[in-house]
Amino acid sequence: MVKKIAATEELKEKLANARAKSDAIATSEPRATRAFYDAYLGMIIVFLSNKSMFGFPSEEGEGLAGASVKDLAEVEVTPSGEGLHWKTLDVDLSIPALMNGIFGTKKWMAELARKGGSSTSAAKSEASRLNGTKGDRSRNVLPIDEA
Repeated sequence: MVKKIAATEELKEKLANARAKSDAIATSEPRATRAFYDAYLGMIIVFLSNKSMFGFPSEEGEGLAGASVKDLAEVEVTPSGEGLHWKTLDVDLSIPALMNGIFGTKKWMAELARKGGSSTSAAKSEASRLNGTKGDRSRNVLPIDEA
């Protein structure tokens, strides 16, 4: 019986230390306090504990591309404030990763990069056309010293 009481006291102490550490981190690092989907902008908007906010296009988030407005609107902030969760989509995204431009796994990010590099736009076409009008560029060749 004494061992159970000692284990319980030890567990309570560890829990108190963990809570104190979590509280210290929460005051020094911004956490999500609220999030919602803005259908007009097509973006997930996140409010942070430091009174800042940020957003990202829902199509960029892994598991969110092609989701319905109703499903996207069901975004929840995790209890720690470090993540976003969509129960109906079975999607979890990390707030710190999102703020660093990481919208999913390495495979997902590689796919986003591939799509971005292959996209065409009027500006990209015009830049290519202007670059072509510059003609052949001379090479930087050093003169050879003749002996």
